[in-house]
Amino acid sequence: MAAKDDPIIIKKYANRRLYNTGTSTYVTLEDLAEMVKKGEDFTVQDAKTGDDITHPVLTQIIFELENKDGQNMLPIPFLRQLIAYYGDQMQMIVPSFLEQSMLAFSKEQERFREQMKGAIGKSPLDMMKITTPIKALEEQTRRNMEMFQNAMRLFTPFPPGGAAPAAAQAEPARKDAPEKPDDLQELKEQIAAMQRKLDTMS
Repeated sequence: MAAKDDPIIIKKYANRRLYNTGTSTYVTLEDLAEMVKKGEDFTVQDAKTGDDITHPVLTQIIFELENKDGQNMLPIPFLRQLIAYYGDQMQMIVPSFLEQSMLAFSKEQERFREQMKGAIGKSPLDMMKITTPIKALEEQTRRNMEMFQNAMRLFTPFPPGGAAPAAAQAEPARKDAPEKPDDLQELKEQIAAMQRKLDTMS
């Protein structure tokens, strides 16, 4: 029997039906969306293989929600940028960046909700107070973008086209210069440095 704090297991069968083992009932994608909104943790498993398929199922939920009238939340420019990063060397950084950005947004949204509740039915002056968390979110987004651009510079130290700075081109290689570290190790160190920067934001 699963422990109380363990995530609920949702089994997906070949006929695409979803079965909630916690409630012993069949559920829909809409039911899973409601569980997410309520903060209920769950994992989705393939009923036949036992493989964890939570990621594609959550992605499918977003797809379904985005196709409902009036519920589009992902702007087209964002979707284009996101698609462009697939297969790019920056792909490994994007998930952490998005996760930390959403965590920061979640912290600010609670304050925003409280101020919205308090401003309902009050004067225009009181309503103006709700712009404070919006400005805070805008500032957080600006800082996130600066951090992301700095991360991109770590991976692309030279201008587009592969040309090195003039100073670097002019200086001949020294025979006694230390050997360049392995590219993979250098990449790992850069990723670790970026992760530390992302962690400080949370």
